[in-house]
Amino acid sequence: MIQTEQKTEKLSSDMFKVVGGRFDESDKLAKKQVSFWKEVFYRFSHNKLAVIGFVILILIGGMAIIAPELSKYSYEQNVGLYNSPPSAEHWFGTDDLARDIFVRVWEGARISLFIGLTAAVIDLIIGVLWGSIAGLAGGRVDNIMMRIADILTAIPYLLVVIILLVVMERGLIPLIIALSITGWVNMSRIVRSEVLSIKNQEYVLAARTLGAGTWHLIKRHLIPNAMGAILVTMTLTIPQAIFTEAFLSYLGLGVQAPLASWGTMASEGFKALTSSPWRLFFPAMFISLTIFAFNAVGDGLRDALDPKLRK
Repeated sequence: MIQTEQKTEKLSSDMFKVVGGRFDESDKLAKKQVSFWKEVFYRFSHNKLAVIGFVILILIGGMAIIAPELSKYSYEQNVGLYNSPPSAEHWFGTDDLARDIFVRVWEGARISLFIGLTAAVIDLIIGVLWGSIAGLAGGRVDNIMMRIADILTAIPYLLVVIILLVVMERGLIPLIIALSITGWVNMSRIVRSEVLSIKNQEYVLAARTLGAGTWHLIKRHLIPNAMGAILVTMTLTIPQAIFTEAFLSYLGLGVQAPLASWGTMASEGFKALTSSPWRLFFPAMFISLTIFAFNAVGDGLRDALDPKLRK
């Protein structure tokens, strides 16, 4: 026993060598560890097209907020020049009622963006709740809820919107309600598929075992872990709502005068395409830019949040 202790005392760290480990590489790997959302931001910021789309959205949103306030004209004011082409005084020209198109474009941006964002938020709330409850409950509840969604999907989206706008009084609120009546179905399907893959994870089962209720599971576990798919879907829902509003306003079913949206301006400008093409060009250009920007940001988010592409 004494001899064994003496031999042990003679051992030192210099007599041992670590095999298969390289501390310099371990330190580098440890420094590379970042949170999930930081990595998402890093990858999104390196997507040039997505960054360009984000910058375009910031510029359009900023101009929609400040341009009508800083201009000396209002969106319904008669400036005395009828169908005047773009000039130093009126950057985008004037229309047949002698209204400044520059102010009307940015006033229309307010309405179009408000309609798109509001419809997307309503779709988000209804779709997330519907899909979460259906996916978490499963069984008969899931079957009934998704069959209701199937029925709504079977009816053409534009047909439902047009019928509702014909029945209801035309205006901003009825338009938002019509756009949202079936727009949440796609969101609910995506959230349901995410919940079905998440609800059998160990941490969800542990929370259930500890007595967590349905609302607690949805709020603290399911929605946060499905946030990536939710953000991407919402980003792609906004341009769809903006384009649908522009199409309906073009048909005369959108916002009514004296309010202006890009769709109503495009409809008015198309009638004077040969004599005053700038009246159609500017609203059509901003509709295209906004839809492109939202789709670019949505594609960038989808790539940044894709776990298969993570390094």
